[in-house]
Amino acid sequence: MLRVLTDWIEKRREIRRRWQRDAHAVLQSHGHHAYYEAQRRAARCRTLHDRRGFWHWAKVAAEVARLSPDVEMDLKTVQEIADREVSDSPSR
Repeated sequence: MLRVLTDWIEKRREIRRRWQRDAHAVLQSHGHHAYYEAQRRAARCRTLHDRRGFWHWAKVAAEVARLSPDVEMDLKTVQEIADREVSDSPSR
């Protein structure tokens, strides 16, 4: 039973490390607009019904916000990004 618990904890840690790696990568490549890029990727996954991808990129966006206090985070812009992803989606 202890082995199951330690395996689960390690799996959760690895997932968190992936969020952190992707947050750093998005910050590096998109700078001040990294939060919007992570939100765009989350919106794209949501539009494609990719539940895991959506949660991953939503967590990356939160990690970007946590890591960098000077990224732009305007909810109106995030909504526009999500609307654009939905309208550009091939499934609609």
